[in-house]
Amino acid sequence: MSAPLVSTAWLSERLSEPHIRIADASWYLPQAGRNARAEHAAAHIQGAVFFDIDDLSDETSPLPHMLAPPHKFAGRMRTLGLGDEHLIVVYDGAGLYSSPRAWWMLRAIGHRDVVVLDGGLPKWRREGFPVDNAPVQPRPAEFTPHPDTTIVRGYEQMLENLDSRAAQVLDARGWPRFSAQEAEPRPGVRGGHIPGSVNVPYVLLTNADGTLKSPEALRVLFAAKCIDLSLPSVTTCGSGVTAATAMLALVVAGAKDVALYDGSWAEWGTRADAPIETG
Repeated sequence: MSAPLVSTAWLSERLSEPHIRIADASWYLPQAGRNARAEHAAAHIQGAVFFDIDDLSDETSPLPHMLAPPHKFAGRMRTLGLGDEHLIVVYDGAGLYSSPRAWWMLRAIGHRDVVVLDGGLPKWRREGFPVDNAPVQPRPAEFTPHPDTTIVRGYEQMLENLDSRAAQVLDARGWPRFSAQEAEPRPGVRGGHIPGSVNVPYVLLTNADGTLKSPEALRVLFAAKCIDLSLPSVTTCGSGVTAATAMLALVVAGAKDVALYDGSWAEWGTRADAPIETG
């Protein structure tokens, strides 16, 4: 399936299809005061397993929720019953916040049949579709990793891009953090942004109901930000979560060459050798 988004109506009509699996990829910043796992246990879409973004991270990295090594990621997918033959639908409890991160993670590990539920659980519930609190006991599935390095960027690649300008860099944080007018939420992380990057706050990419803006509206927004969809782009944010929302938006708008800087500002802002712009 090529389209990265599906509607709540689309999913409601296909809940019983055997090749579809649903994953709740809710994740929140500590200051949100929400417990994603507890909320999942209390109410989730029927059959949905909990896709723990932090548990699926590289525990050897000091950076938050960096992509896990292929063998670890594949093992977790098998346990969750998410396999090679499945179309995986990911959603979150905020509407459209952390589920794109799960979409990117699965694509980065090589699973292309993954889509995001537009509007997530809030829209699902508003429209009267049922939720469940029964524990899900998934049947183990075979999951084979085929890492796609073309959609992942590391620090050295981002440093090289400062000279080559081969890719446009979009920063999905809010303007106060991008411009260093507001302190970063993580201790020891400097304020500012990668030189030459463009600020496209992720909140501008969604509608009031938590759905992603239309392709046409996104194209207008990116054009206003001087983003050329025909050129390569790399997205970044605080820790690689909302950068995935920006990546999703670029893809929906028609961009073909988009990658995500996994370390994002959590890495760049702590590196003494990393140049920074403010204002």
